[in-house]
Amino acid sequence: MLSQVAVLPLIVFTALLLVLSLHALAAAGHFPNECRRSALRSPSGSWILFGSIAIILVCFVIDLVFAWRHIPWYAATISGGVTVLVAPLLLKAFPDRFVDGAAALMTFAGIGAVLAVLVIWMAE
Repeated sequence: MLSQVAVLPLIVFTALLLVLSLHALAAAGHFPNECRRSALRSPSGSWILFGSIAIILVCFVIDLVFAWRHIPWYAATISGGVTVLVAPLLLKAFPDRFVDGAAALMTFAGIGAVLAVLVIWMAE
């Protein structure tokens, strides 16, 4: 049984993992370079793409360390699996203009960074 102490960390872990999955799916649509919109083919577009990926990778490491320390493995496995399965369905709800552009990358990276800061704050 999951203790009440682990419920809030599990919710935050799941939310951050969902944002990470949404970003990964949105970023995957920009490879190879020929598939990108013209705005993301420019040097500033490349900075947005690869910078947001770097931010998301840091958030992922923070999330894994947090889950390892505060959430039982079975709860993290189940919520993580459900989250990864639900992410493509949620991404379909967003308009193509949003997903195919820089807005999705920046939005998901920003939300991920905010949730990672919340995770760090909760870990203290």
